[in-house]
Amino acid sequence: MAYQMEYESKTKNAMILPIPSAPNPTERSARFLDLRDNDGFFDQLHRAFPTPVPPSDSIASPRFGAVANSVKLAVKEVGDFIASVVPTLADFSRLDPQFVIAPDVWKQIPEYADYSFIVFQLEKLSGKPHPMAFEFESRLKEEFFFPTVHIHDGEVHKREHFDHELYCQHAAFDAVVGKYTRSTDKKTGLVRSKGPAGNYVNAEKSKGLIEPNLLLHRKRMRGNLTNRDVLVRASGDPLKIIAISNSSRCWTVGGLLGASMLPLGWAIRRRQLLAENSVQTPETK
Repeated sequence: MAYQMEYESKTKNAMILPIPSAPNPTERSARFLDLRDNDGFFDQLHRAFPTPVPPSDSIASPRFGAVANSVKLAVKEVGDFIASVVPTLADFSRLDPQFVIAPDVWKQIPEYADYSFIVFQLEKLSGKPHPMAFEFESRLKEEFFFPTVHIHDGEVHKREHFDHELYCQHAAFDAVVGKYTRSTDKKTGLVRSKGPAGNYVNAEKSKGLIEPNLLLHRKRMRGNLTNRDVLVRASGDPLKIIAISNSSRCWTVGGLLGASMLPLGWAIRRRQLLAENSVQTPETK
């Protein structure tokens, strides 16, 4: 999974991305990929779709009292980011206290009780850093998972403003799509690229994220939409168009401008800011 954004913020932030990890996760359940030398990764993906398409119109609650390992989580340098893998909710206590999410927030989203989390610390207050990227063992056998739920200043709203582009590859999609028409394909619900990804993307610099011989498939999400993650079903071998596999590839990107919500993932602001402000205002997008 890879993610890139452009943002503005009045204080330092961290991106926290939930992932549907396999059972019994550890810090080794995910591996970071350094894309500092491929800053134009998503620009390359975008070029595979020559003409923009107009936008179309519970698990058990988390156990907050769980005992976590007291050893601090590993902090790794991944290009321009400092990143950590948080295996379980209880393990947030092993992370820097400024990134703690209050229990009443988790109660609003109990479906993440058994998820793992990837944390990328954003050092600058604005900009468009190179893509964040990692791979992990997923519990989902026939679905792509795109972490699109927004949490902002401790609030989880039913609807949020979305401005995202989601990309994925899978041989099963390639097998059923028609010719390139710049429109959503009825069989996949996605827009196919004009040609194979290798025509537009530097596969060597993508650190294994891109299969150059397959098409790219894209979903755009813009407007005031239901605040939930996106699942895209994809069965069979992701590379050969034929048996169920867990190695499907997927990427997400969000475009950001001005002072609004962060797309994709969660913006967790410093606790001191929450303490200073009783009225919550959007600071990031």
